Amino acid sequence: MRKIPFANEEIYHIYNRGTDKRVIFQDQYDFQRFLQSLKEFNTLDPVGGLYAKSFIKNNTELRHPMSKFKNNQLVEIIAYCLNSNHYHLLLRQVADDGISKFMQRLGNGYTKYFNHKNKRSGALFQGKFKTVHVDSNEYLLHLSVYVNLNYLVHTLRHPMSKSSFDEYLGNLKSEKEGLCEKEVILGQFKDVQEYQLFAKNTLEGIQERKILAQEKF
Repeated sequence: MRKIPFANEEIYHIYNRGTDKRVIFQDQYDFQRFLQSLKEFNTLDPVGGLYAKSFIKNNTELRHPMSKFKNNQLVEIIAYCLNSNHYHLLLRQVADDGISKFMQRLGNGYTKYFNHKNKRSGALFQGKFKTVHVDSNEYLLHLSVYVNLNYLVHTLRHPMSKSSFDEYLGNLKSEKEGLCEKEVILGQFKDVQEYQLFAKNTLEGIQERKILAQEKF
């Protein structure tokens, strides 16, 4: 049983990486597949059986995004970042046991897809996903930057990443492509430009602290 129980309307930082630090996103399609999974599995409705088989089998073309209603979701996605060997999610639980159900579907579904694609078997992720409860608004704003710009926080060996920062900046081709309840964050700023400046300053502080932590005295 988890040390941190999940409560409705509370926000959590969820993250995990590939077993043995292996790459879990090999190309742009893998990123899109995971993002599509974030949409498809975020529902109170059952998603097993024929649905699951069709989702795994169709590995050359993504399913059309499903229409979602707020009262039918397990979680609200506030921000995300997918790096080559790990991911970060900022989630608010909106249904009983929502995060646990959502993450189980997400982990199992993506692992089946990845294993089928690469003709492998076994675990893809390093154990259970990790969780941190977001217990203050200040922490929430800090984490929104840490997650949105996580690909800049780390010195990545792999050039690819995907994050919700473009969604926050309004750079998507269509609002239908969006995944995030970004107003939870952006609603606290005068405009997008003010958040962008806040993100820049916060990122510099994160990077500076990371460098200091690595120094040996």
